[in-house]
Amino acid sequence: MKRNQNLMRLKSSYLFPEINARKRQFLVQNPDALLISLGIGDTSEPLPSSIAKALAEASQGLSTVERYSGYGPEQGQKALREKIASAIYSHCVDAEEVFVSDGAKCDLGRLQMLFGSDISIAVQDPAYPVYIEGSLIQGVRDVVFMPCLSENQFFPDLEALPRTDLIYFCSPNNPTGAVATRDQLQRLVRFAEKNRSIIIFDAAYANYIQDPSIPKSIFEIEGAKKVAIEIGSFSKLAGFTGVRLGWTVIPEELVYDDGSPIKRDWHRLTSTIFNGASNIAQAGGVAVLEEEGLQEIVSVTRFYLENASIIRESLQSLGHEVFGGVNAPYLWVRFPGQNSWDVFQHFLERYHIVTTPGSGFGSAGEEYLRLTAFGRRSDILQAVARLKNRGVV
Repeated sequence: MKRNQNLMRLKSSYLFPEINARKRQFLVQNPDALLISLGIGDTSEPLPSSIAKALAEASQGLSTVERYSGYGPEQGQKALREKIASAIYSHCVDAEEVFVSDGAKCDLGRLQMLFGSDISIAVQDPAYPVYIEGSLIQGVRDVVFMPCLSENQFFPDLEALPRTDLIYFCSPNNPTGAVATRDQLQRLVRFAEKNRSIIIFDAAYANYIQDPSIPKSIFEIEGAKKVAIEIGSFSKLAGFTGVRLGWTVIPEELVYDDGSPIKRDWHRLTSTIFNGASNIAQAGGVAVLEEEGLQEIVSVTRFYLENASIIRESLQSLGHEVFGGVNAPYLWVRFPGQNSWDVFQHFLERYHIVTTPGSGFGSAGEEYLRLTAFGRRSDILQAVARLKNRGVV
């Protein structure tokens, strides 16, 4: 049979496998090198004790007749949906509008399946690669890029954009670390209302927002429930990158042009191709949103933000232009006139530090590196020392 033509539209390899391939090649040539990763955004701190205990008890409970459970509701366990609606959204969304999943990335793929190929999309540039590549796999061909540069405070010029069916928007942003203000989000919602578009709002890093004036959810903006879907994640909220748990909020008010609710189609699609998130992971998710769990994850979030501050201040002291790292776990470092893959290779070979080249997130990412604050404090301090002692580019 013939190859799926849509897969042929993708780059030869996904960004992060390419980084890993370069890292492996370097280690073959330099087996004694001690690499420090400031590249892939994987958490490094252990799970807080109350959350780990809940996961362990749920797992152990499956060995008993009384507590064994099999398939659960595809949309998620009621207790967790209610916790998300109350603890994350302060009841501005209803528990019935919350759909629990095995992670934000998986939900992005299913949303792309929901809307199909005969649509137009707008995507921030630079952007998390899945927005583009997942859409290409579905056969989407009408793609509009929204340049988000330091010159426009990493927020797109909405007046210069054509209408599209979907608008992908991430805040706090991956990779730039930019965080949209209330005024900017209001303008985005008004733009979507005017154009009858739907915003796919990726709020995976919302817990890093410490400034009370900055919205953590698109649903804090009046009118957003008529034009937006929000995706959330326990990965960076609670260190669940390997546990896998997330959610998507689809408001009752969000409808197609014929008036039918999108929520109903989402329920139909997910119940067809998804059997629900792990019962064990969901027990852990409930523990995250209990009072003790919330206090514990605040401490971990602050730890990563302190890492970001250490990296940011060190690079700035060396004369570099650094964005992000405040209300966000990512730092976006500019190297004017340089190819980002060349800078990546230089960091790897000279400092033995793994980063992420900005061009991997789109053409607007050229001349930049993304650094993450997800690391052990000792590694962060060692990385900073190497940059200072060996002379940064």
